[in-house]
Amino acid sequence: MKHIIILGDGMADWPVKELGGKTLLQAADTPYMDKLARMGRSGRLITVAEGFHPGSEVANMSVLGYDLPQVYEGRGVLEAASIGIGLKTGEMAMRCNLICIEQELIKNHSAGHITTEEADVLIRFLQEQLGDERIQFYTGVQYRHLLVIKGGDKRIACVPPHDVPLKPFRPLLAKPEPAAENISSPEGHADLTPRQTADLVNSLILRSQELLKNHPINLKRQAEDKDPANSIWPWSPGYRPQMTTLAQMFPQIRKGAVISAVDLINGIGYYAGLRRIAVEGATGLYDTNYENKVAAALDALKTDDFVYLHIEASDEAGHEGNIPLKIKTIENLDKRAVGPIYEAVKDWEEPVSIAVLPDHPTPCELRTHTAEPVPFLIWHPGIQPDEVETFDEVAACNGSYGLLKGDEFIKKMMNDE
Repeated sequence: MKHIIILGDGMADWPVKELGGKTLLQAADTPYMDKLARMGRSGRLITVAEGFHPGSEVANMSVLGYDLPQVYEGRGVLEAASIGIGLKTGEMAMRCNLICIEQELIKNHSAGHITTEEADVLIRFLQEQLGDERIQFYTGVQYRHLLVIKGGDKRIACVPPHDVPLKPFRPLLAKPEPAAENISSPEGHADLTPRQTADLVNSLILRSQELLKNHPINLKRQAEDKDPANSIWPWSPGYRPQMTTLAQMFPQIRKGAVISAVDLINGIGYYAGLRRIAVEGATGLYDTNYENKVAAALDALKTDDFVYLHIEASDEAGHEGNIPLKIKTIENLDKRAVGPIYEAVKDWEEPVSIAVLPDHPTPCELRTHTAEPVPFLIWHPGIQPDEVETFDEVAACNGSYGLLKGDEFIKKMMNDE
């Protein structure tokens, strides 16, 4: 049996008063997800391990069954792998957002969803102005980029910018981890102390603001009434992780693929031993090319045993607090991804197991991630259905899988239980 996980990033949400107390999954028109829930089995999954921040890297690694305390090294290292940056001993990687600051407040975490083409010019400019033997900037996708600090100490506290919209930025600058001396740092990685590393990161933030405020790219964006990318915001520091591949964990997966517009997810795929499939028109937003992603997933399933299809749109809508847009992204996932995949594979000679789930909630009310369990469904030909009739946060509470954690979900799916 082949297996595909269709992951709607941030798709789960809280009950909304304007929707009559329904969640967005309950309010959205999702005939295919509901059909698979009826024909399959449902449950809930804890995707944020105790003591971890509910970031997409934490949640997606959990979905794939990784033991976070053993392998977690932050976002930066995963995004480094995705863009082909092989980290060496002594190199610390950080996600480096281009953000918009207005009147000392973090207006948004994405510089108004700056394009990769515009961002590339700015990141190259910052490398010319700030880069040296210790500091390297690398272009990623849209607002998501990479900062590598040779000899940096990862024991610093950095706030994810998407968690603090409209908050003053200065109190949120990097700080040494409390009791950093009690947190081990691998031998041979750091020649800076946590305090020196935090001071360096903060210096780069403040210097970037001076350099970017009058850059032609930003002047043009402002003239077009777009938010400028007038600051960097590095966060999630770490070193190269030690991850077992999915093929080593599950002999059923001789060959697998990951399809995502997000570097973070492609980096997880790299360390999980999945080949990356780049899809034309994949944006990570609500205008992403669902059809090309579905076509790529179906092509991969013909040759591979496992496909991880990640669609970011709902998460971005949640960060914007845009309820109608998030409902639209959920309905698009159902109509333009789940439905076509189910219709294509339901009669294949080699059966295909389909799982659908979010990685974490991104409630529109809060505009950031939370750590509540997420609903999931698993369907494959011959599965014994449970009594769940719809796919949503409430119905999943009655699913026969119950509440799972750790690697329990991926084991259930891979063993076709």
